[in-house]
Amino acid sequence: MRYIESDSHDPYYNLALEEHVFNDLPRDESYFMLWQNENTIVIGKYQNAYEEVNQKVVDERGIRVARRLSGGGAVYHDLGNLNFTFIADQKDVKGLNFRIFVEPVVETLRALGVPAEFTGRNDILVNGMKISGNSQYVKEGRVMHHGCIMLSTDLGKVADALRVREAKFQSRNSKSVRSRVTTINAQAPREITMDEFKSALKERILGSGEVEPYPLTEQDRKTIDELRCAKYSTWQWNYGSPVTFEMRRETKFPAGLVTVDMTAKDGRIEDIHFSGDFFGNGPIEELEKALRGAVLDTGLVRKIRALDLDEYMAGISPEELAELIRG
Repeated sequence: MRYIESDSHDPYYNLALEEHVFNDLPRDESYFMLWQNENTIVIGKYQNAYEEVNQKVVDERGIRVARRLSGGGAVYHDLGNLNFTFIADQKDVKGLNFRIFVEPVVETLRALGVPAEFTGRNDILVNGMKISGNSQYVKEGRVMHHGCIMLSTDLGKVADALRVREAKFQSRNSKSVRSRVTTINAQAPREITMDEFKSALKERILGSGEVEPYPLTEQDRKTIDELRCAKYSTWQWNYGSPVTFEMRRETKFPAGLVTVDMTAKDGRIEDIHFSGDFFGNGPIEELEKALRGAVLDTGLVRKIRALDLDEYMAGISPEELAELIRG
């Protein structure tokens, strides 16, 4: 396994770095990366930025908004947050398998006296509160798993910058982002520095022997900069063109929040768009295209069953999606 640590705190550069390693570096190697972003909201591939971000706060505080390749929910990054990435061949790992990548992080935290556990679909919890969210992107047999770990993140900024979606909460006891998350240092028996945490994580994952780093070449950096400018720093990638739909429905499934924006005429779907913090390997646009023209009757579930829904929305059944679309 090769190790890469980014020397940049620019979210657009770091996301371009991930994609470059994923697409362009030798596939006979696996890679482990550590990186940090300063003052950034990173949204999932399928999310609507306008609905996830408190734009007034973002503008006033100079917070950058960046969209990643993988699904899942929005997260706030600052320099109290450490991000990690694994990139490897998928091989025999079927579907979205988070546990094999998250367990080393959990073990590191426990060794530092923090009672961490992996639970739910993609979170690491400490004393019932979230300290890390994880996501995956899969393409052509290659998997990218990345997660953010809140060591000493400013939770006030998290609550202010992110919108709270009512459908994400399953009970009235969950009142805010602030009440659902914590930091490692708020739960640790003593304060853990970022350097100490990085070292412990690297040793757990890479072993105590000599680590073979991957030094970015001049050509690597040129490619990353070009991708940053052409894609990750653009308004089109991060926000996209706003589209007005006539109907909106959403619900929180165990596998994630799904929002459906749709226009329909004469009982048929004219246009449909899915957003949310769900996960999937296939391009969501394929599912949207396949459903255009579908009749909004009881036969909709049969059409969805024929589309291998789990490839686009992992863990959500055709019956659940049909019920959401039909209302």
